[in-house]
Amino acid sequence: MTAPRLERLFVYGALRQRDLQLDTFGRIVESEPGILPGYTASVQGIADGRFTDAGGPVVQPVLRRTGDPLDKVPGEVLRLELIELEAADEVQMATFRRTRVRLSDGKDAWVYL
Repeated sequence: MTAPRLERLFVYGALRQRDLQLDTFGRIVESEPGILPGYTASVQGIADGRFTDAGGPVVQPVLRRTGDPLDKVPGEVLRLELIELEAADEVQMATFRRTRVRLSDGKDAWVYL
């Protein structure tokens, strides 16, 4: 039996939270530090019910591509099975879109923009 292929997902916001990982994947996901060059992060209110609390919209970081290699966003790289990546899509795709990027380590990863 072959091991499932793991996908790399760069996370910089809500999916770094252990409680959201438990809720989304049923486990705390192993991660390693990662850096996304050529982007900056700003914050915006997210009105999506999965991201709000009793006080209203929650502030969520949002990436903006600058193309400047001096701009960098720190985050974590999660290693997920395909079914887990699809579960992350369920959480993130209402607000963001998933795309491939190259991290500072030279490896590709998915990210939600």
